[in-house]
Amino acid sequence: MINETALLESPTLRGSVLDRTDVLDRVKTLSLLPDGMHVTTAMVASYFDVGLEAVKSLVKDHRTELEASGYRLLTGEELRSFKNLSGIQSRTRSLALFPRRAVLNIAMLLRDSEVARQVRVYLLDTEYLARTQPVENPAPADTASLDARIDQRITHILGRTVVPLFNALIETSGEHRRELTALRTGVQRIEKRLQQHHTRLQRLEAPLESRPLAGVMAAMDAMNGREFEGHVAELLRRDGCTNIVVHGGGRDRGIDITALTADGRRIVVQCKRFAPHLSITSPEIQKFLGAAKVLHDSEVALFVATCPFTRDARNIAAESGITAVHRGLLEEWSAGAALAVLE
Repeated sequence: MINETALLESPTLRGSVLDRTDVLDRVKTLSLLPDGMHVTTAMVASYFDVGLEAVKSLVKDHRTELEASGYRLLTGEELRSFKNLSGIQSRTRSLALFPRRAVLNIAMLLRDSEVARQVRVYLLDTEYLARTQPVENPAPADTASLDARIDQRITHILGRTVVPLFNALIETSGEHRRELTALRTGVQRIEKRLQQHHTRLQRLEAPLESRPLAGVMAAMDAMNGREFEGHVAELLRRDGCTNIVVHGGGRDRGIDITALTADGRRIVVQCKRFAPHLSITSPEIQKFLGAAKVLHDSEVALFVATCPFTRDARNIAAESGITAVHRGLLEEWSAGAALAVLE
């Protein structure tokens, strides 16, 4: 089993668990910038309840590792473009951005933070359960199922061991009866919350097609970028597409998914999981157009987003043969409606 000291000392071990970014929200809610994907240095410091200098010092000492996790320092035109797209109002000449993977990386480096320690503990428990499942019954691939298994195990221990132990102590203790009763009440409250959490996870695991439309989008808004790409890939598979490859990462040449339609046409897909109040703008469509038509020679090009498109973006998409799958259309597609361009 990986221990906490090894995690703090080994870049290789840290890199092996960077995909477990869901543990961040299990410990404490991570507030994101309007783009729904990044946080600033100040937001990282606030999450871990430490000063700005503590985070800046880690970046200075481990910059190469953090950049591999997605950390970026924006300046110049790149910064201006990000401000325009995300709606950030600031005159700063540089902006450090941390995606969720980089925030998790910080948690595995930051020694003097109780929040970071709790993240590491949860991460190690999650990894231990994932690694110790029997071969004939492998751990579920989705983190919601894994969280449910953790909740069930803790609830079982609390209900079958800890609470009965308190009951016995209360019966035999006179001097500390009040304190023990209060502790038992706290444990029972935790047990109840875990049961409620397990019920919520079971609802989240239901297929999107079986949920009300409002629930469909709520589920997608809760996804990270990789999970959203996987969801879109499943929609393509459901509609008869084959040869589906999810690229992702920084070397995707502007394309997140490639596939073939049921009748053999080449598909390229760009996926943007943005906050609902943001919009896809014309420069983003133009950039995707170049990648789709020039680099990939596509016959079907889908730009799928969890937000609306501006009028100019819709016009450019229509003129260039790109299917703009806006939030409303995505909601219908996810709920079971067929996407016309794939038929």
